[in-house]
Amino acid sequence: MADQQAPPAGPDLAAGIALSEFSGPMLLGHVGDEEVLLVRSGAGIFAIDAHCSHYHGPLAEGIVTGEGIRCPWHHACFDLRTGEATRAPALAPIAVWKVEHLGDRIFVREKQAQPKPDVKGAVDAPGRIVIVGGGAAGFAAAEMLRRQDYRGSIVMLSQDAVAPVDRPNLSKDYLAGSAPEDWLPLRPDDFYATANIDLRLNTEVTSIDTTARRVVLAGGETVAYDRLLLATGAEPVRLPIPGADQPHVHVLRSLADSRAIIGLADGARRAIVIGASFIGLEAAAALRARDVEVHVVGLEQRPMERVLGPELGDFVRSLHEEHGVIFHLGDTVTAIDGKRVTLKSGGALEADVVVVGVGVRPRLALAEKAGLAVDRGVTVNAYLETSVAGVYAAGDIARWPDPHTGESIRVEHWVVAERQGQTAARNMLGQRQVFDAVPFFWSQHYDVPINYVGHAEKWDEIAVEGSIAGKDCLLRYKNGGRVLAVASIYRDTASLEAEWAMEQAAAS
Repeated sequence: MADQQAPPAGPDLAAGIALSEFSGPMLLGHVGDEEVLLVRSGAGIFAIDAHCSHYHGPLAEGIVTGEGIRCPWHHACFDLRTGEATRAPALAPIAVWKVEHLGDRIFVREKQAQPKPDVKGAVDAPGRIVIVGGGAAGFAAAEMLRRQDYRGSIVMLSQDAVAPVDRPNLSKDYLAGSAPEDWLPLRPDDFYATANIDLRLNTEVTSIDTTARRVVLAGGETVAYDRLLLATGAEPVRLPIPGADQPHVHVLRSLADSRAIIGLADGARRAIVIGASFIGLEAAAALRARDVEVHVVGLEQRPMERVLGPELGDFVRSLHEEHGVIFHLGDTVTAIDGKRVTLKSGGALEADVVVVGVGVRPRLALAEKAGLAVDRGVTVNAYLETSVAGVYAAGDIARWPDPHTGESIRVEHWVVAERQGQTAARNMLGQRQVFDAVPFFWSQHYDVPINYVGHAEKWDEIAVEGSIAGKDCLLRYKNGGRVLAVASIYRDTASLEAEWAMEQAAAS
């Protein structure tokens, strides 16, 4: 007998429910075969699609904050009135349904026409905006400019060979073979022409003339701008050792890198991953999913200890060891001679593929050459504007004043880059929006997701709630009694609540 599809959850909202049946902030129901979420916000009742447009996360397990709802998986936020994706990583809106009140019953029968997003309008609309970079921040800025009804010219200059892709997937599901390549583009190729975004791939910017307001391309062509966004991202650190330039040795940053590693993994017996942090260990998990033997070599004594602390670091190591990963910690690679990899400790391993994941460096050369203020990143103000008026920076290169820590910070998180791109877009239109989002990232190891909100470069206490070994925990990283960051495993609602609490504390 063929498998029968499970019926949609909850009551039939088209048939109506009594107000007394809707006592909480949310109620999951359905209209026909589509799951619909009823949401109470203040005196209003809204009906929206039940799933996030990013990775189909269950919004019923999220939280309501004002007139927004946040996804538990990756902390995207949607406007309850319009369905607009107001905070990355979701970029596409969700459907909004019409709510009818008849007596003491609520009915949901049909979708509304997609309401227009909240457009504040440009205070000072520039004629041309140039974006240098084709990653998360650059794409999010271009998309938000058009969403804000900006009618001027957008030129996007990218060194990449392909249009912007979902980079987190390159070390997760795509590398593991469980996500097809057509999931990767952030938008279809025809989006750029339809949105009138002049996306130029394989394009190198060699200098910026901030006085004349123009960028210079390799070959000498110049592109004038009225506002400029630098979103040049970061460059993977490449090991200065003999043999690091061989064709079976790869960093993991671009789609081309991921494709090359997948090609080598097909039929490979053993892989060596150099680096025991997030990218390295996500790559290790992905390669194990392809039945490749994996050895991880890292200078650290515990994986991820610098960010997650010793207990969670030990858990991550044991999780990978349960899946067959072999660790060589407190060690490094000194040479790669063909398939022979020599360790500093004196041992050697044979490998068909070597993945180097030892960190990245922000691409600051353009900013430095242009005379922008630089301090371990491009220095920006609360509006993401650099030391030169009309020039903004976002993403991995930006060091901004963080209201949550009271310090200037720079982080290399995908979601932060997207949110900064969105804020920079609004500010290039004169909207003067402070960037105050709490940093967030997620990491995936086999079936275990780790969510992290906030930013803690140092701490004097880690308060653990629940069981790390039981994969049900919340860790609070404190300094002087103040919570700076929270990591969690399968505590998605609590992670959202921690993010919201940090936002409220900074605003008070």
